[in-house]
Amino acid sequence: MSDKSVEIGQGELGSWISIISYISLAALKLFIGYLFLSKALVADGLNNTTDIVGSIAVLIGFKIAKLPPDPDHTYGHYRAETIASMIASLIMLAVGINVVYQSIQNVFNPSTEVPSLITAWVALVAAIVMYIVYRYNIQLAERIKSDGLKAVALDNRSDAMVSIGAAIGIIGSQFGFSWLDPLAALIVGIIIIKTAWEIFRETSHNLSDGYEADILEEMKAEVDQLEDVKSIIDIKARKLGSSTIVDVTIGVDPTMNVAESHQITEVIEEHLMRHYEGVARVHVHVEPVKESVKKV
Repeated sequence: MSDKSVEIGQGELGSWISIISYISLAALKLFIGYLFLSKALVADGLNNTTDIVGSIAVLIGFKIAKLPPDPDHTYGHYRAETIASMIASLIMLAVGINVVYQSIQNVFNPSTEVPSLITAWVALVAAIVMYIVYRYNIQLAERIKSDGLKAVALDNRSDAMVSIGAAIGIIGSQFGFSWLDPLAALIVGIIIIKTAWEIFRETSHNLSDGYEADILEEMKAEVDQLEDVKSIIDIKARKLGSSTIVDVTIGVDPTMNVAESHQITEVIEEHLMRHYEGVARVHVHVEPVKESVKKV
């Protein structure tokens, strides 16, 4: 099994942990919320049911990404992970907008019911559980460079904040501060929308073959310094899931033979893959240039 398959398998595990956590916490919140009259906890539980869909979408993305290349996908299916991340961001955006909408409604229609304090404890325990899941997934996402698992992790963090907001509202209602609930929910909703936008912006940038210009300039400068490279005619890079593909066109001495030119391409490939984490493939094209041509 390749290292990439192992990393995708680890990403699947993170998605499963999120799914199981969401199912368990949603069931607990809905049961306790209805039993002890907490609209905030019920809303939090319904929020978790939508999060299940987002985590399943990312899990499906991981499973598709593991498929081997075929005649229609000669580079493989790694971008399925990025597409799943975008779907998760849209689900997060919908949840955030709903939280903001409901919080604004609650400002004008405050609840007169005072839920049991046990519902606040359930919300706080849920927040702790989701924060632990978030820490696990975000560290794993950074280690395997997974956009999909990063989206899942940020969703985990958002849900921890939603539960904290629910707990604040429930505790506030015990002392007659009913306005704490919609205020906390409004702040949390805005944070969720901001997080969703950041994920959407990053995934859409990667899907449109965008790449960080400053890193590309660093690559260009390093290749330019390698021995026997006369000039950098062109250099491009793009993300393929959590991997990076680099295309380089270099100018070399026209008197070089094929073996010597090929040796230069191997040096460039090895250098970029060693110095830049995530670079999985480097395609180098060699063109003859005159001695008078300067490096750019």
